[in-house]
Amino acid sequence: MTFGAESDEATAHRILDEYYEAGGRFIDTADVYSHGDSESIIGRWLQSRKPDDIVVGTKARFAMGAGEDDRGAGRTHLVKALDASLDRLGVDVIDLYQMHAWDPNVPLVETLQTLNEFVRAGKVRQIGVSNYMGWQLERAVQMAAHHDWAPIVTVQPQYNLLAREIEWDLLPACLEHDIGVLPWSPLGGGWLTGKYSPDERPTGASRLGEDPGRGVEAYDLRNTDRTWEVIQAVRSTAEHRGVTMSQVALNWVRTRPGVSSVLLGCRTVEQLMDNLGALTWDLEEDELAMLTEVSAPGMPSYPHGFLEKLAEVDVWERLGTRSKPVL
Repeated sequence: MTFGAESDEATAHRILDEYYEAGGRFIDTADVYSHGDSESIIGRWLQSRKPDDIVVGTKARFAMGAGEDDRGAGRTHLVKALDASLDRLGVDVIDLYQMHAWDPNVPLVETLQTLNEFVRAGKVRQIGVSNYMGWQLERAVQMAAHHDWAPIVTVQPQYNLLAREIEWDLLPACLEHDIGVLPWSPLGGGWLTGKYSPDERPTGASRLGEDPGRGVEAYDLRNTDRTWEVIQAVRSTAEHRGVTMSQVALNWVRTRPGVSSVLLGCRTVEQLMDNLGALTWDLEEDELAMLTEVSAPGMPSYPHGFLEKLAEVDVWERLGTRSKPVL
């Protein structure tokens, strides 16, 4: 997402070079990132390096123009969007084509049938979705299976120590159907790196600081006692292990049930190398338990709490964790 906006092409290509050299093989982008520039930057890197083992994922759904057919999950827009992404990426087939979000204005059957046509035409290998609710994913999975269409193989949600709400419904659905989870914002938009403080709103060269309007709103929403308790737990773990807070946060999310890969939003080569350092060590069981406990998202009283307490249904059973909130 940073390519073409927060990282120029030369920096983006250095990031990709270092990532590939370190063993990275999955690149995720979207047509809306920098209004197509991200795909173009990646495409020129692919053409110049010609790697034969890269898996490329991209997404469509959001507005790429002012017209009605320049947005959404309808067939007319998706046909145009896919061809444009193929052209910008300079490839004949996209490995993972994802719907960037649910579209309430288009019948789901139209979206899934169109995606299936892409697979049958050889333009797309696999189908994924992003930013879906649990019931939306379940409906899509069942509809695709009913029509014997290309199945949904991945879901891309926000997931980190500060944002664990997908564990209520979406993550259990993914586990039920063996759908890979690709968390975005694993560092919580920079919060889990330790760059923000409870006493001062972000300024300067940070994701929130560079956009005063967005920064104040996002900061105020997340400026809670729970946030600072989680950040302190990450900081103390990092200090004890002699690593960065980023590596602690990434290590936690990559151990979670169903997680297939973690999406890194690096702006610099230095950030990339620090993040990749999370692969060189593992959290101990007591550290994992402590981080999971302190960041527990709580449980909605109904229906989740009701089912657990009165119907004896363990709604967190599929998550493999006993860090339940107190009701």
